[in-house]
Amino acid sequence: MCLAIPGKIVALDPRNEGSAIVDVLGTRRTIDLGLLQDDRPAGGDWVLIHVGFAMSKISEIDALEQLRLLEMLGESEAALQEVRGYGLDSTKDADSVE
Repeated sequence: MCLAIPGKIVALDPRNEGSAIVDVLGTRRTIDLGLLQDDRPAGGDWVLIHVGFAMSKISEIDALEQLRLLEMLGESEAALQEVRGYGLDSTKDADSVE
């Protein structure tokens, strides 16, 4: 399944300006911000994520609605599995950036 999953940026990676730490339903991962060069997100912004890349910025209202819909459709676990599968780093590394 291909999903674009909402995630909240909790930190910009100080070691790599092209990446950020996002929180998706309590799981944190590093994502690539390279596709958003013209509209760089900041801490606290919400982004749509697909295979480890931030595809676009979205409003918090839209992000929370999409997460609610994923939950209603029973797809929140599938979304978490996708996030866990990014493989860009470990949760331990992502948690240490805060």
